[in-house]
Amino acid sequence: MQEIVCACAGSPLKENNRSSRCGCSAMIRLPRSKDAGWYISEHKSGHNHPLSITCGQKMHWKSHRHIDRYTKDLVKQLRDNNVSLGKVFSIVGSFFGAAENVPFTKRSLKTLCRKLNKEQSDLDAVKTMNMLADMKADDPEFNYTVQVSEESRIRTLMWVTSRGCDQYRYFGDAITFDTTYRTNLYDMPFGLFVGVNNHFQSIIFGGAMMRDKKEETFKWIFREFVCMVGGKHPQTILTDQARSMELAIEAELPNTVHRWCKWHVLKKAKESMGVLWSKNSDFKLEFHKLVHHMITEEEFEAGWDQMLEKYSLRKHPFLTQIYEVRHKWAKPYFRGVLCARMTSTQRSESANHLLKGYVPPGCPMHLFLKQFQKLQFDREAEESYQEKRTSLSGVPLRVNLPIEKHASKVYTRAMFENFGEELYKCGAHVLDEVLPRRIYKSTRVEATNRERWSKVEFKIEVNEDESFFSCECGYFEHAGLVCCHALQVMVHFRLQKIPPKHILKRWTRDARDILPEHLVRYQRDRGPPASDTFRHHTMYMKALECVMLGDSNVKCYDVFMAMMKEVHATLLPLSVDKDGMGLAEREKQQRTLAEKEHAYVGGNVVLQTNKVDGESSCSAVGLNEKKRQRGRPTTSRDKAPYEQQLKRSRFCTICREQGHKCTTCPQRGDLPKAPRKLSKCTNYGVVGHRRNNCGTNKSGPFEPNFL
Repeated sequence: MQEIVCACAGSPLKENNRSSRCGCSAMIRLPRSKDAGWYISEHKSGHNHPLSITCGQKMHWKSHRHIDRYTKDLVKQLRDNNVSLGKVFSIVGSFFGAAENVPFTKRSLKTLCRKLNKEQSDLDAVKTMNMLADMKADDPEFNYTVQVSEESRIRTLMWVTSRGCDQYRYFGDAITFDTTYRTNLYDMPFGLFVGVNNHFQSIIFGGAMMRDKKEETFKWIFREFVCMVGGKHPQTILTDQARSMELAIEAELPNTVHRWCKWHVLKKAKESMGVLWSKNSDFKLEFHKLVHHMITEEEFEAGWDQMLEKYSLRKHPFLTQIYEVRHKWAKPYFRGVLCARMTSTQRSESANHLLKGYVPPGCPMHLFLKQFQKLQFDREAEESYQEKRTSLSGVPLRVNLPIEKHASKVYTRAMFENFGEELYKCGAHVLDEVLPRRIYKSTRVEATNRERWSKVEFKIEVNEDESFFSCECGYFEHAGLVCCHALQVMVHFRLQKIPPKHILKRWTRDARDILPEHLVRYQRDRGPPASDTFRHHTMYMKALECVMLGDSNVKCYDVFMAMMKEVHATLLPLSVDKDGMGLAEREKQQRTLAEKEHAYVGGNVVLQTNKVDGESSCSAVGLNEKKRQRGRPTTSRDKAPYEQQLKRSRFCTICREQGHKCTTCPQRGDLPKAPRKLSKCTNYGVVGHRRNNCGTNKSGPFEPNFL
């Protein structure tokens, strides 16, 4: 038997509640028949409550909350890809023709999304470890490390893909690290190691999810990251102004140059300078010019001094503080430091912004990893497009000089466009010869229109064999690209090609042509071996023929790899005894003779080796407690402690000093206290009270309550 009753049937469990149950007796009773059918035995049609009048009210009854499984799967996929609830309902409505035809309400959809979030967050630690194991199975060179706390909870999780390791080997000289992303279920900061490739695109080396931002945590992250990418330290790292991160870099990356992000300095200046940062003041324009356009230290110092004098800011605490650490963020102090044209962690910030488009707010950790893989795939697709654009597309020339044609064949398409900009700037400078073929001076054409402290003359020195052009602007050492001043001298010398010393390999088309150290002699940029032998040449040509045959189809590839493994295992023990006629031994002997001829006195060299711990069992590892706050999770960036709004300092109105008020000022003397101005009622003009506490109003009798 089945009974279909009214939604208001039954009585509430307790009084004074919001239940809609009122004991309605309307029902239909359906007993089973002998032929497995149904028949109506009882029907009560009377209701003791008002019925729904409109169709909109009917949609909110319990009978209209059912969602079929196909729609549930669609909703789950959309929510996993960070589609908002309103857009999900609109997309579902498009399948039914219109939103009015959807058989359930948005409240029902919201309830379903809440259930899906709960299902995803259950057993999140197990799902996360299983996903990491699957990623390891699909990518054998994928590395991840888990730091576990004393309570067997994940303290720090870090991973680097094989693609990230390869990218770091090619472009790991300058990186940025930012930890402002915190949109996840456990409120854990997420850090990204980001660099720039030869197409001037942002590339992701690895990620780290941490519980806190303490010094020990950052030490562990930097130590593990260097181990995962092969032990190579970056030349330069850009971070925010966190003190704990600075101490960790000094301890774990002692040979790496640490610089601050200019974006954080400008943001803090906007908060600290008050009205001086408004549109009506020229201070903002002058401050930006000091930060972005100054080239030499003398130019920066003179401009800074003039700005402080002009606006009377010599005692301003913020400007005094950032001036003391100007070597961390000012552009002139980036000279000689390779940053790959990065002076800000904006690349990490932009990667975080992209990640917000993939990861829904308050998502569990395993879903975070899944969506992070999609971000990696999209970045690789953009890089593949630039590779195709460089290899197949034509390159329009600006000046049609021989040196420009050579640059179009060496650099990638994106970097050749930057080279063209530097070549275009040559027209805004006049070249003067100080010492023939040795020293030149480049002067800006509009020198009179610039400030008197702005540098308009640059000296370019040429070495004896004319293979290196050193400019005092330091742009080549900072960005790895020839500056317009040195380029002007090259054009004056009528060079057909860019000197090899001025071509940084990371910006060229062959940037990824980097082999392991024992095979570096076979790189394309090294040319043929210096002392080739018949034995080496014969094996080299035969190996190339085998590679060409093995690349014919999948079966040939499998056979080639299997036979190469056997050959390698057979030759490895036999190669212990060397006869001294091999290519590597001959080159080593030549280097030894060259070192003896050119005596060199140097200091001691200490080699440091990093030990990589083996994989540990993580089956009993749990996640942290959920710290998600009530309400919709925020998508805004996480602010460091130094970015928090500081309490405004108060100054005495008499002596303009801090620490006291005008009533306790020592310079006040015996001045009487100014009399307090009495309030005046606007109803009857009586002094001593206001209109809001007057005993009457204009329409009634006057009975003041202050008496």
